[in-house]
Amino acid sequence: MIDDVDVLFVGTDAPKYAHPGDAGADLSAAEPVELGPGERATVGTGVSIALPNGYVGFVVPRSGLASRHGITIVNSPGTVDAGYRGEIRVTLLNTDSSHSYSVAVGDRIAQLIVMPVSRARFTPVGSLPGSHRGQSGFGSTGYGDSSGETVDGS
Repeated sequence: MIDDVDVLFVGTDAPKYAHPGDAGADLSAAEPVELGPGERATVGTGVSIALPNGYVGFVVPRSGLASRHGITIVNSPGTVDAGYRGEIRVTLLNTDSSHSYSVAVGDRIAQLIVMPVSRARFTPVGSLPGSHRGQSGFGSTGYGDSSGETVDGS
């Protein structure tokens, strides 16, 4: 198990975990917004944080908003770097084609996941070692049809 990490914050409502063991802490709206069908808006949370070096915050959608109302986050996951000290703002998107969605102050609009990260050392080489996948990209593993059989995805 990874130890808890202290994250300093400024704001009226700290991100809150709904249940013990939850990975994401809820972020709440600090301003109201009306999202028409297909519209997006950037919503402030009123919270700024200071992550320790070696950590990152990922802002991700709330599954209930997505499944019940079609509300998601445009750039999910949004990345909060350890050096960022500004307000966490969330760009919400209403994917519903016919219904508006109202966000009120205090509504839970996203989750913040804090994780340790590694920094990569990028080393130039003349060629890359081989792998099972090779250069196969999007759709290269196929997809399952209704019988569960794998179908060529090309």
